[in-house]
Amino acid sequence: MAEQYDLVVIGGGPGGYAAALYGADAGLRVAIVERDKVGGTCLHRGCIPAKSFLETASAYRHVASAKEFGIDAGQPTVDFSVSQARKQRTVDGLWKGLSGLIKSRKVDSYAGSGSLGPNRVVTVEGVDGSTIELSGRAVLLAAGSVPRTIPGFEVDGQYVMTSDEILMLDRIPGRLAVIGGGAIGCEFASAFSDLGSQVTILEGLPKILPGCDADVANVVVRSFTKRGITIKTGITVTGHTPGESGTTVHLADGSALTVDSIVVSVGRRPFADLLGLQDTAVVVDQRGFVEVDEWCRTGEAGVYAIGDLVNTPQLAHVGYAEAILVVKQLLGEKCFPVNYGRVPWAIYCHPEVAFAGHSEQSAIDAGYDVLVSKHQFRSNSRAQIVGETEGLVKIIAAKDADGTAGQILGVHMVGPWVTEQLGQGYLAVNWEATVAEVAEFIQPHPSLSELFGESVMALTGRSLNA
Repeated sequence: MAEQYDLVVIGGGPGGYAAALYGADAGLRVAIVERDKVGGTCLHRGCIPAKSFLETASAYRHVASAKEFGIDAGQPTVDFSVSQARKQRTVDGLWKGLSGLIKSRKVDSYAGSGSLGPNRVVTVEGVDGSTIELSGRAVLLAAGSVPRTIPGFEVDGQYVMTSDEILMLDRIPGRLAVIGGGAIGCEFASAFSDLGSQVTILEGLPKILPGCDADVANVVVRSFTKRGITIKTGITVTGHTPGESGTTVHLADGSALTVDSIVVSVGRRPFADLLGLQDTAVVVDQRGFVEVDEWCRTGEAGVYAIGDLVNTPQLAHVGYAEAILVVKQLLGEKCFPVNYGRVPWAIYCHPEVAFAGHSEQSAIDAGYDVLVSKHQFRSNSRAQIVGETEGLVKIIAAKDADGTAGQILGVHMVGPWVTEQLGQGYLAVNWEATVAEVAEFIQPHPSLSELFGESVMALTGRSLNA
């Protein structure tokens, strides 16, 4: 007889554990099935360890530039084994905290692979080969994703790595090729360049950070180039040949590049491989995504799917939002579908990137007549104080019939700590606030966030410092 639950969650990553915790806190009886460790890719092989390395790079930069502040600490060196140990302590601490939270909420945890059969029955196969059946009033598929690979670059952990393997390195590569210039690739390029690697980004598209506003991406390109990162766009890689001193990456144009390590960073694919959906009405498309409607409902009654398993932005916080949406439906509470065009994005390279809503071009493509305000961090007093003046804030607003700026359509930032500054811009976009309304906000002085306020105020036709 299958154990009965209100909600059975397959996958313990951000979306899965968020649904379990939120549902249990609302009084639902919840089970979570995870074949590895709760926390998923984000905690163990993604967001958290990657940002830990980026923070190591930040600490290195600050010590290296300390003389500008009258502090002579000498030229810093990196003991990457210590960096790795610190990263792992952070991951392990968060994992233990999450495990304890799941236990304290009385969520039943099952270690093993979960597969879905008819009538919302989940079969859990344990690592010892034993099986147990769970039955849910609802089942949530949250199995996550794995790194995509490309032909000619089989992952060996020595020369070729994905984001999984590079986070376990015990050394800093002297020469590193990053295949893929998206968010993840740029974060790795930034971190390892700061720590001493000679980095080359190889991107097949015409520019890196293709989802970003052009003005923002251009700031990152200039900064990377200034720091010695080589960026090759419109490039196709065909394979690599290991040699006595590293491996040689072959490009379609006949050129080659010899490096010590390669990280393949070309995105992630949904991992529905073990879900056993063949006897259900759940549909998986040709790209491997589970098909859902705007409420995250699959074709099988009572079965939902969220996170990287579905074709929505592959962001942990989007998984959180989808999890809450599903649980609220189970509770019969008022809720709204996630507006994916307005979710916050954060890229933690140096300089950081953060945005929400339309870029200038996407707003024009959507039929808006727009007004744009751009202001540089070099004019901001706090940026000058902290010594980080690269970057800008860009506001895109709809032009009203009288020619004035109306609704704020998009907020785009690149520069110091912008991932922590996006909050008020995200609220403005999602509340469909107008320029006139947001211009009334008082910004603390001196602060980096003043630049957002100045950029909005400028759209009213008047400004202070900008």
